[in-house]
Amino acid sequence: MKRIAPCIYLYQQNAVRNLNNKEVVSKDVVGLAKEYEEFGADELIILDLSNGDAEHDAALDIIKDVCSNVSIPVLTAGNIKREEDVKKILYAGCAQAVLNFDKQENIDLAKDASLRFGKDKLSLAFTKPETLTLHRQLINTYLSDTIWITEKSTDVNPDYLNDPTIAVLDDCTLEGMIHLLKHPAINGISGNAINDNAPEIMSIKSVLKEDGILVNVPEGKLSFSDLKVGENGLIPVVVQDYKTDEVLMVAYMNEESFNKTLSSGKMTYYSRSRQELWVKGETSGHYQYVQSLKADCDFDTLLAKVRQIGVACHTGAKSCFFRDIYSKEIKESENPLRVFEDVYKVIQDRKVHPKEGSYTNYLFDKGLDKILKKLGEEATEIVIAAKNPNTNEVKYEISDFLYHMMVLMVEQGVTWEEITTELANR
Repeated sequence: MKRIAPCIYLYQQNAVRNLNNKEVVSKDVVGLAKEYEEFGADELIILDLSNGDAEHDAALDIIKDVCSNVSIPVLTAGNIKREEDVKKILYAGCAQAVLNFDKQENIDLAKDASLRFGKDKLSLAFTKPETLTLHRQLINTYLSDTIWITEKSTDVNPDYLNDPTIAVLDDCTLEGMIHLLKHPAINGISGNAINDNAPEIMSIKSVLKEDGILVNVPEGKLSFSDLKVGENGLIPVVVQDYKTDEVLMVAYMNEESFNKTLSSGKMTYYSRSRQELWVKGETSGHYQYVQSLKADCDFDTLLAKVRQIGVACHTGAKSCFFRDIYSKEIKESENPLRVFEDVYKVIQDRKVHPKEGSYTNYLFDKGLDKILKKLGEEATEIVIAAKNPNTNEVKYEISDFLYHMMVLMVEQGVTWEEITTELANR
């Protein structure tokens, strides 16, 4: 599968034009990354151009925020000098750390970093093609993808390549992309060649697909003719948030809107009142990016899971379903993650708005060492309780441990979403 991957050149906490031109493109790096994903990017490359440890640490904070806010893989290069730097990039949530093979220190680092973190977690970047020939055995043994950073598509000679390579280009025509991507070794296009045309990524992919290039576009396993529609040619669509499963709205599709949803990646419906197609968010900016589309057992209703930008309801509510008719009281304990989130929010609020006599504030006031001491004590209490026949003791001690763990999480700025994402990735 060929990849279309925008590139963020990160310098002094801003996205800049490229390696040589530090003109600021965007001060909202996270927002820019989310836009790239929404436009249909397959992955994101970040080139960290920071100088010095302090600037690099600030860049890592931004990279962490990017990884927390997009679901596409993030590959990060730049400012890698030792294994610890690779670890920081991977722990920030990046799919891969990219070693710069124009630097001898990164070449020397490749073997040990690969043995520690795994070949699939490391790629290499280069500007001189002879680098590949010179280090062929090292690359084949310890690294996965390669990234060729250059300016024009005419500078890329695929004959040098044996490994899957992403070409990072400042300039490339659509014809140039087609020419490069038809070569087996060119695995993707990145750089300003994509950045400058980001809103058209899905259109670019459509053209590439028509030219026989295998690209990642939404493709239905069922056609519209396989579905059972009403007399008006419409089928209802129930829309859910892909992360929370919250039902956001119900709308209708005809064949044209169904096909446009799949080809564009944006939820497109048919308005029964206006009798016309409408792209959700076209006027409000509250787009819905399709994550999955399923038919029910009778093939007469669709279920769409979407990444919702903003709110779904025209009233300004997140979901159209907010008018209560009847609801049975549900115990909070029936939704474990919600309990964790609610307790976390209380602890977080205590840190921001201290309350006199609060044990939580006592821990925050005493600082990290006290929190860690209590966490260690509670871990020991679990071990002791587990040796006793009463399982209730284990339950109580685990609860105490989880509370103190959440105090640590708040103190360190770690969220439950980051934890569950890390667990899911494992």
